[in-house]
Amino acid sequence: MEQWKNEAKQWLQQGIEYAHQIPPTQLYAAATVLLLTTLFLLIVRLFKRTKSNTIVLTGLTGSGKTVLFYQLQDGSSHQGTVTSMEPNDETFILHSESSKKGKIKPVHLVDVPGHSRLRPKLDEFLPQAAGIVFVVDALEFLPNLRGVSEYLYDILTKASVVKRKVPVLICCNKTDKVTAHTKDFIRKQLEKEIEKLRVSRSGISEADVANEFTLGIPGELFTFSHCSNKVTIAESSGLTGEISQVEQFIREHVKP
Repeated sequence: MEQWKNEAKQWLQQGIEYAHQIPPTQLYAAATVLLLTTLFLLIVRLFKRTKSNTIVLTGLTGSGKTVLFYQLQDGSSHQGTVTSMEPNDETFILHSESSKKGKIKPVHLVDVPGHSRLRPKLDEFLPQAAGIVFVVDALEFLPNLRGVSEYLYDILTKASVVKRKVPVLICCNKTDKVTAHTKDFIRKQLEKEIEKLRVSRSGISEADVANEFTLGIPGELFTFSHCSNKVTIAESSGLTGEISQVEQFIREHVKP
């Protein structure tokens, strides 16, 4: 034991003598490089650990969110499912990927109720969302245009969405029906309605504004391309299982 202590002292002394021989500028430079490298590795590890796998499904009641949820989970439509009064909150491997080999990252999927009284639950999940799927009933779109636009406007102006630039997929559901509106028509109508909301709400005093951020570019008509976060449009049919565009969006933001 005493011998080891003596050898350790000798090594330490040699190290100190060697360090004294190195010019201070080189020593400081080496220490700086070591410190920056350590910080970089720590940041990379932290980023990997905190990368979210949460996808939030939301939209008005009756838009078909819960049917989409079950299609993604087990490939069935669960016809006859009643309107959700509590969030469906599950972590699973997408049904379409269940037979694939290799490591596949599970998705934490949350189906938030669309009833206006239950929407505050959305704020519980948005801060951890890697992406938002906003489901629109393409069949009954026009009668619900105002309500859909107001709900989407509220989401796109939330700090938890804007600051983190959370991507949003506007999912036009029930497009298997002949009388369903196309995604291009829905996009244009939503942009027009949100422009109206933007103009009307910009005239309200700041004390009365509930939204945390404003949308659009002053002097220009609103388009989704003005949003700080990426907003895309897709089509789906929960009842027939045509949900490939939704799955593609999920896997784009929750890497396998």
